[in-house]
Amino acid sequence: MKAAVCRAFGQPLVIEEIDLAAPRHGEIRVRLAACAICHSDIIYAAGGWGGTLPAVYGHEASGIVEEVGGGVTHVQPGDHVVVTLIRSCGHCIECTRGSQVLCEAVFPLDERSPITARATGETLVHGLRTGAFAEAVVVDASQAVAIPQDVPLDVAALIACGVLTGLGAVTNTAGVRAGEAVVVIGTGGVGLNSVQGAALVGASPIVALDLSPDKRAAAVRFGATHAFDPRDADVAAHIKAANNGRLADWVFVTVGAKAAFDQANGLMKRGGGVVVVGMPASGVMGAYDPGWLASDGQKILGSKMGSARIRIDVPRIVDLYRQGRLKLDELITGRYRLEEINEAIASVVRGEALRNVIVF
Repeated sequence: MKAAVCRAFGQPLVIEEIDLAAPRHGEIRVRLAACAICHSDIIYAAGGWGGTLPAVYGHEASGIVEEVGGGVTHVQPGDHVVVTLIRSCGHCIECTRGSQVLCEAVFPLDERSPITARATGETLVHGLRTGAFAEAVVVDASQAVAIPQDVPLDVAALIACGVLTGLGAVTNTAGVRAGEAVVVIGTGGVGLNSVQGAALVGASPIVALDLSPDKRAAAVRFGATHAFDPRDADVAAHIKAANNGRLADWVFVTVGAKAAFDQANGLMKRGGGVVVVGMPASGVMGAYDPGWLASDGQKILGSKMGSARIRIDVPRIVDLYRQGRLKLDELITGRYRLEEINEAIASVVRGEALRNVIVF
């Protein structure tokens, strides 16, 4: 089978033949139908987070279960599944508290990669616990959720990260309530789902900030009531004008840019909160005045994968999509073959895409 392998940070991925180990107890093998390009994959491949090479990245995926290991009961061969990077044991203290994304367990796949290069037999890193820039993956069964077979698999792939993360930051991490004012900084594939999440819960106003006029226009189509360029010196004034003289209850930072983190603190009202969703490269630091934060009763929250509980959240997202209440098809900018993956990545880096998807 083929995969796109990262052999040097900052260089094009290389299409190679690889082999996958058979799934062991608690694991499954999935023949992939699609894998979307996420900025996390791009940062890793560029060397922004370091790590070991060679590696197969990719983690926002969907496909059909081919084989299951012992003890797997919630999916079976033939099931259509969303494949995430979230592994959860179900019994550590974080899992029992409902924080599966913070699971403390060490899994066999954390200690040995199932991927080897066919030509040399060398082990390849199982990037982002998934290795989905490939025609098939072996993952822990906890990473997959079965979905109805009438949901297009290229669309379903988006749920695995971008939709879970953006929507979940609003509904799970922050618990935004109807009537609260929301600002979303960055309206790419993740940010648009924060916009959608805010609209679904009845937030108002919903203000989108993005450097790209096209992405600001997309944000309005996805439910934003206002959209501005974050470089506008009057952004805070615009938010107050839209919200009866007050700043935002919630500011969601969905891009990994220092300027966005720094700007967010000045856009929340007294008692408001900033939710950090985007992941910057290592070494990027933000600054805040802790006295000001305490005096105004504000908060800064981190949102890992939208605080997702995938067996609850994935079916909920699928239901919203099937009801026509959640836009997913419209998130896909381009579809590419695996051999075109470097072109797909370059398009994302240039800011041209909401989500580009590799289809197998």
